[in-house]
Amino acid sequence: MSIRTIIVDDVELARERIRILLEDPEVEIVAECANGREAVKAINSLRPDLVFLDVQMPKVGGFEVVEAVGVEAMPAVIFVTAYDEYALRAFEAGAVDYLLKPFDQERLNRAVARAKRVIGRQTPAAEVEERLRRLLREVRGEPKYLRRIPVKSARDTTLILTEHVDWIGSAGHYLELHVGGETHLIREQLSRLEAKLDPERFVRIHRSAIVNVDRIKSLRPLFNGDHVVVLKDGRELNLSRTYHEKLMGLLSH
Repeated sequence: MSIRTIIVDDVELARERIRILLEDPEVEIVAECANGREAVKAINSLRPDLVFLDVQMPKVGGFEVVEAVGVEAMPAVIFVTAYDEYALRAFEAGAVDYLLKPFDQERLNRAVARAKRVIGRQTPAAEVEERLRRLLREVRGEPKYLRRIPVKSARDTTLILTEHVDWIGSAGHYLELHVGGETHLIREQLSRLEAKLDPERFVRIHRSAIVNVDRIKSLRPLFNGDHVVVLKDGRELNLSRTYHEKLMGLLSH
């Protein structure tokens, strides 16, 4: 049995690695694609048995490829990904195999063996399709709150994990992200960023400040009914009466 295979990844070295590790004589590589649009065309025209599909590609990612081709028309899929643990749980729930970068020969061989069972119809086609649909639903259903905040500079863009942010303060037309001992500047409105953050983790304490609840060490009352929020690093931030009740409600959880 010859398994006609397409490798899709926007990084040439990543495609090369899969190609080198694919030592199975039953696997025939019929095409390599550098982006999602090429992948959709190749899958529709070549009708392969198996696709190694990178999840994160510019403009058209792996899941968009599946949606464009259609679940019913998709061959067996092995997702290639650098996703975090949450996404991997979604892959496992969907029972569609994946390779987590960096992967080794043994892991790739297990993925190919699993794909062979699907291709050989040891797993019913309808079941495979339903698993793929469930995968798409679960991945699309990830929390819509920001997990990373892009910080642009003249040279590059740095991605800051929101969980690492201690607090956020207004600075004119900009916001200051305080992360450990570092401060990063982004052009954004505080209210707009607040709406994108997880309300179970971040809370407004002042008209000009948002704090990561996990970074709060204590609250200290002031004479006028206001309080001071003391962070674990010793930083003190004003908590206005307007936001006191909301913060106390969150802390009580």
